[in-house]
Amino acid sequence: MRVVLAEDLFLLRDGLVRLLEAYGFEIAAAVESGPELERALAELEPDVAVVDVRLPPTHTDEGLQCALTARRRRPGLPVLVLSQHVEQLYARELLADGSGGVGYLLKDRVFDAEQFVDAVRRVAAGGTAMDPQVIQQLLARRSGDGQGPVERLTPREREVLELMAQGRSNTAIAGKLVVTERAVAKHTANIFVKLGLEVSDDDNRRVLAVLAYLDRDR
Repeated sequence: MRVVLAEDLFLLRDGLVRLLEAYGFEIAAAVESGPELERALAELEPDVAVVDVRLPPTHTDEGLQCALTARRRRPGLPVLVLSQHVEQLYARELLADGSGGVGYLLKDRVFDAEQFVDAVRRVAAGGTAMDPQVIQQLLARRSGDGQGPVERLTPREREVLELMAQGRSNTAIAGKLVVTERAVAKHTANIFVKLGLEVSDDDNRRVLAVLAYLDRDR
């Protein structure tokens, strides 16, 4: 699996290259700036791009914008974005086209090798990998005051919802919560009913549906 990596900090970039290679990935290019990233994505056509949001020369959201431009040119290009802080706007822009193959992780997750590599593989396969802190903020924003749909979820349903929104399958959720897949399926069905969403067996569609609900204007 060929990866284009964009990270301006040399030590982190070098560490990510070594980590990904250790797990069998081929590094097609490891770049440090927006213009380099744009060229690499256009010329090399990688299987997945792992991109720092902030890249030279602007150090704003150049990495994200380069990745979004590449996805417009090549629909479905898998992109995993890394950020120092949770920015809901970044998640919203990534999910705007309503398709999969996107991920948004905090850089802290990189230090958990298995979690990071799992996210890269999930995104490369067309799935969705959203950082737990992003999901928690979206849930908190949707909760607010009163008794909206999110507040009507049971504590266990909220746990399932958070894991579902991260991109985990029913099997993975069952393993994480140490319950049966049948129990997870029941919780998932209840969640979709309470949130007013169409039930789906497709992992990616249900993740996108949940995230769209959580991220919509209150």
